[in-house]
Amino acid sequence: MRPAIDWPGLIRAGLRELRLEPAAFWRLTPVELRMMLGAEQAAPPLTRARLAELAAAFPDMEKGKGDGDDRGFAGSAGGA
Repeated sequence: MRPAIDWPGLIRAGLRELRLEPAAFWRLTPVELRMMLGAEQAAPPLTRARLAELAAAFPDMEKGKGDGDDRGFAGSAGGA
């Protein structure tokens, strides 16, 4: 299901932040509005392929080697 569009927020951003006239705001496409608000400069969503690249570049340390932390995953000492 698609998230609801935040129309009040978009109108505020267009009219207040971008200082658009109402008619100009309503002529914009959603993509144009996003570009004007700088949303296209944000980091792209993390994909499985990018996650695999990051995991290969930054592998997890083996337990107890190199990071000085012998605790389990949940942080409990002794495993239980």
